[in-house]
Amino acid sequence: MINKLSIKSRLVLLHTATMTIIIMVVLGLLFSINSYEISANVQHALKERVNESYNYLRYDNGELSFTADFLKVEDGIYLSAYSEDDLDLLYGKIPFGFAYDLPFIEDEIQSIQNNRVNYFVYDTKVPFADGRQIMIRGIVSIDEAEKDFRSLLQTAIILLPLLIVLTAVGGYIISKRAMAPITRIADTVKKIKEKQDLSQRVDLGQGKDEVYALAATFDDLLDDLDQSIQREKRFSSDVAHELRTPLSVMKMTVDKLINDPKFTKEEKQDIRLLDKKLEQMISMVNQLLLLARAENGRMTIHKTEFNLSDLCLSIVQEYKEKAEKRNILVKANIMADISYEGDETLILRMIINLMDNALKFTADNRSVELDLNRNDNEIIIKVKDEGVGIACDQLDKIFDRFYKSDDSRNKGGHGLGLAMVKEIVKAHGGKIEVKSTLTKGSVFTVLLKI
Repeated sequence: MINKLSIKSRLVLLHTATMTIIIMVVLGLLFSINSYEISANVQHALKERVNESYNYLRYDNGELSFTADFLKVEDGIYLSAYSEDDLDLLYGKIPFGFAYDLPFIEDEIQSIQNNRVNYFVYDTKVPFADGRQIMIRGIVSIDEAEKDFRSLLQTAIILLPLLIVLTAVGGYIISKRAMAPITRIADTVKKIKEKQDLSQRVDLGQGKDEVYALAATFDDLLDDLDQSIQREKRFSSDVAHELRTPLSVMKMTVDKLINDPKFTKEEKQDIRLLDKKLEQMISMVNQLLLLARAENGRMTIHKTEFNLSDLCLSIVQEYKEKAEKRNILVKANIMADISYEGDETLILRMIINLMDNALKFTADNRSVELDLNRNDNEIIIKVKDEGVGIACDQLDKIFDRFYKSDDSRNKGGHGLGLAMVKEIVKAHGGKIEVKSTLTKGSVFTVLLKI
């Protein structure tokens, strides 16, 4: 259960538990020492009071008398005098309910309980000149002496939960401050993942502990990674741009060769095959250029308001003709008169790429469907197929450039179509989602804000 908690929560629990144990141990030791000290002080005071009681006795001409001080109860100590022979009470006070018949033990402090009250009792003998002796007894209530101590103990027990809460709050504040750099690193990673923006940095500043070193290393790694990706983008853009002109020249030359009468029928078939491959290469180069511009934030968007419903209907009609050869049914569920302000050419290319992808992976005698709906906030475009589906571990890769799943190796294409779709959706401030089940098909959903 504790493994499911965040590190911050675990630190708070550990801090609170540790501090609670320390507080309880310290309080226990303090109260134990305090209780011992109180007991020792009470015993010492009891002895002194009994020994001082000699001063309160008068013995003149064989007559014993007591001063008024003998009756005073100082520090909760009661004094009483008894005859040596029959141990009758001669003078003094004893606590209410205390037993008269307690045996005398000279010069020894007894700890007894009488009527549920704990007492210390100290007895001593006082000799006189004629050989007579009397017994002096001192009695003090331990419970009364510890009354303030017990009140303090009760107060501590009552305040302990509050102290634990304050400890937990303090632990949370400390943990939050200690984990703040880690949280900042996690937030930076999250932003990079969500926005696909490698320019984000943790930037904790100067520091000497391990967390600051980790953040600095992470920023250095991001710098290297960002530079590497930028070099790759520039390389793709430069290569595509440099290939565009020679490929166009080659295409023009091949077009002339096709119409040249000096070539035989078999030779023209080879030329047409070359022409087809050149068209694929030109298409790939054009897509690479567009992707490079999009990734560098230089994709040009010409926004106009157009009827998206009519655009989707025309696409469906076109794909119905393409799908007839394979006996694939192209279905449509299109809400009428949906207008959208965006780049019509790019939106057309986005839907065509999705439809091409659906048709490519759908087996013969199955169906492909294009849906268009809207709500108050979004326009929803869905392309459904009954194809081979996409494995779960590939769903986050299919929008990468040149990525091809194992099932798509023999289907043609360059692995740029879905990457293009993603960039077009991103350029229009929308998002794309995909759900897929192996052997049953996939659903691509584009959400465009109104």
